[in-house]
Amino acid sequence: MRIVIAEDDALLREGLTLLLRNEGLEVAAAADNPDDFLEAVAEHEPDIAVVDVRMPPTFTDEGLKAAVEARRRHPKLAVLVLSAWVEQSYAHELLAGTNGGVGYLLKERVGKVADFLDSLHRVAQGGTALDPEVVSQLLVRRRADDALGVLSPREREVLGLMAQGLSNAAIGEQLVISAGAVHKHVGNVFLKLGLNSEDGAGDRRVQAVLAYLDH
Repeated sequence: MRIVIAEDDALLREGLTLLLRNEGLEVAAAADNPDDFLEAVAEHEPDIAVVDVRMPPTFTDEGLKAAVEARRRHPKLAVLVLSAWVEQSYAHELLAGTNGGVGYLLKERVGKVADFLDSLHRVAQGGTALDPEVVSQLLVRRRADDALGVLSPREREVLGLMAQGLSNAAIGEQLVISAGAVHKHVGNVFLKLGLNSEDGAGDRRVQAVLAYLDH
């Protein structure tokens, strides 16, 4: 797996680089600003980019904006946002403008290195990894135009856990319900959101998660 990092904090940038290389992963470049990041992506064609949200020059949303631009230029690039902030601007565009391969984690909530690495691999393989706090904040800001009102409270719970990247088995363990019940709830979510059964199950999970974030 080839990785490009975009992080302006020198200690965190070097720490991430060392951590990933110690895991046998290839860090092709580590940039401290959006322009160098985009150049590194073009030069090294990484499998995944790990990107902070707030970068120079204004330290608002330059990193996230650069991630969206990188995806526009390189549609197959997976992006894992690792930030201290949930930034509304461009976050929705990044998460909704794709069929997978995206993640958004909060630095202070990454409690275990193993969990971070699991999220990294999942996103690189085309999956999603969304911190529940990110999902919650994005949803609260869009609650007034909630098109997911057709879902029951339990179906919303299931969909929220799907957004975090959990499998049906993991969802069942989290909610203490049977695998059959999870399967039924997932099927209801697909049906109520109008997701075509002809699509692959993985594709429909991603589409459902994006619909969740979209509304």
